[in-house]
Formats: sequence, structure tokens, C-alpha cells
Amino acid sequence: MAEGSRILAEMNDRSKEVFRRVVEGYLSSGDPVGSRTLTRSLSEKLSAATVRNVMQDLEFLGLLDSPHISAGRIPTQMGLRMFVDSLLEVGTVADEDRERIDATAGTNDQDVTALLDHIGTALSGITRGASLVLAPKVEAAIKHIEFVSLNQTRALVVLVFANGHVENRLFTPPPGHTPSSMREAANFLNALAEGKTLTDLRRGMSAEIALRRQEIDSLARELVESGLAVWENPGESSERLIVRGRANLLEEEGADLERVRSLFDDLERKRDIADFLELAEEGDGVRIFIGSENKLFSLSGSSLVVSPYMNADRKIIGAVGVIGPTRLNYGRIVPIVDYTAQLVGRIMSERGT
Repeated sequence: MAEGSRILAEMNDRSKEVFRRVVEGYLSSGDPVGSRTLTRSLSEKLSAATVRNVMQDLEFLGLLDSPHISAGRIPTQMGLRMFVDSLLEVGTVADEDRERIDATAGTNDQDVTALLDHIGTALSGITRGASLVLAPKVEAAIKHIEFVSLNQTRALVVLVFANGHVENRLFTPPPGHTPSSMREAANFLNALAEGKTLTDLRRGMSAEIALRRQEIDSLARELVESGLAVWENPGESSERLIVRGRANLLEEEGADLERVRSLFDDLERKRDIADFLELAEEGDGVRIFIGSENKLFSLSGSSLVVSPYMNADRKIIGAVGVIGPTRLNYGRIVPIVDYTAQLVGRIMSERGT
């Protein structure tokens, strides 16, 4: 980014305008932009030969590239990065788009996940990309924990939260578990859990077990460890990611089917979902990741526009984003993602999430 700022500072007005016109033309059409096309739109009257010389200079700087033997140019990843950071003109959310996003807030869904699913679907439809919504974790204080034996190989851990929310998970208990070891495990956890969130409890549980090893039966200890571990597996966080809009990416002209399939394989396996929120937390407001800058996915031919949303305490609790080809209409999509994130934040604050 610093390199791009240095290059931009050294460019004259003519080079900046040619560069900006090439990028805007590419983002609009997806096609390489040629010198003859540019001569018709530049504010300064220049010959096609002069424009070609400027484009060659920009290619030498690493900002433009010639995709084939065509005389036209397209921006490189470095060029797109510089354009987004320094030359992008961000618009406002169109009234029609705002109305479609706002309409999702009026669905009166009691279930947060269902509401966020509607928002993700609307965001995908408006942007013609794939939408990503990271739902908030349940971080309410725990009121009660119980273990329920279903049979010799399956058991249920039930968590009741202070806000009335109830969650349960199936897990495989240690061999030989008994009703008394179930009760002892639950009593041990309930003595520790009062007023703590699940994250707090997990953080201190191992140390507490080590400290009180003599007080808790070895079978009950294994129940505690295996029952609470089920809340730490990848499945727990994967349920928080809502993805909509696979078809939109496949509709892109010239879409690479394997590339899109690879993207959704990554999403459906929910790899590095924690990284998704970390990407949003590292900066305030909307962030844009172009091509290989996007460490969340294994492919490099896509862009991610993402923004965190906050609760009433101004704590980041989730994120919304749009994924698409690097040829996104950033000027339109950035304010849409920003507006959607702010809307979700207001909804979460009103619900006390």
C-alpha cells in the first residue's frame, strides 16, 4: 500500500487520468481498454500513440498488464489496490437498494439466524455477488449446565443461558459413565459457571480441573472435558457463517467453474472463520481485499468487501461482506456493505445481542 502511494505521488496528472480511465473501463466492461477508446474520453486531447506510451509506462510500473496480444490493458492486482486506496469515488446507496435492505429488517423474525439469512439473501441479490454474514456468538452468562445420558455411546450437554437462550449438543461420553458421574460433572461445572460466559468457562476450566483433581472423580472429569470440548470444535463456529449467492458467481461471464467451486468448498467447510472476523476487526469500517490479499480463501481470483458490525456497547460481534470477481463495482458495493453492517448493528443493539 505504501508502494502504491509513492508511485501515485510521482505520477503526473496525465498518467493518473489514463490509469483511472483504464481501471474504470475495465471494472465497467471486464474487457481490456485500448488507447483509441481512451482518446475519446480523456479531458486532454491526446493522440492514440501518446496514450499508448503512457500505458506502457504504467505497465512498466506494475499497474497495468496486457492480458493477451491485445493492445488493450487491464489493471494488475497492485493497480487495483492503488485505485481502491487512492482514486476510488464511493457513491451513496441508491434508494431502491436501501429499500430492499431495510425491508429485511421488517420481517419480525424472532430467530437471529433467520433474520441474518434474509439480510444475506437481499445483499446477494442487490450486489450480484456472494454474500457472507457472520452471526454473533452467544456470549450471555451461563445459568445452568446439565448432562443427559441417551445411551452408552451418546449423551447430551444442555446449556441454559441467563437471557433464556438454550443450546444443546450431542457428544460421545467416556466409557462407563454413570448417573452419579453425570451429576458430579454437572455440579462441578455449575459451581464454576455462575455469571461466566461459555468463553470464560472454557478458559478457566482446565486450570480448575488441575487444581481440584482430588475433588472430582476421574470419570466425571472426563465427562466435563469431553462435554465442553464439543463447544470448541470447528462445527460450533461454522454454524455462524451464512453464505448466499453461489449462482451469482457462476453467472459471471467467463467464470472459472473450478475456481468458484474451490471458493464454495472453502466456505462450506468454514475454514478459518475466525480469520474472517479478524479481517474486519483490524480496521474500522469497510475493508477491501483484492485477489491474493484475501487470505481467507485458497483462490486468488476474487475480491472480498467486508465490514464489521457492533452491538450497543460498541463491541464488534460479527461481520457482513460480499465476494465477487476482482472486477467488482467497488464504488457501488462499498456503501451497500457499510449500510448493511450499520443496519445489522442497530438490529442487534435493539435486541440486546
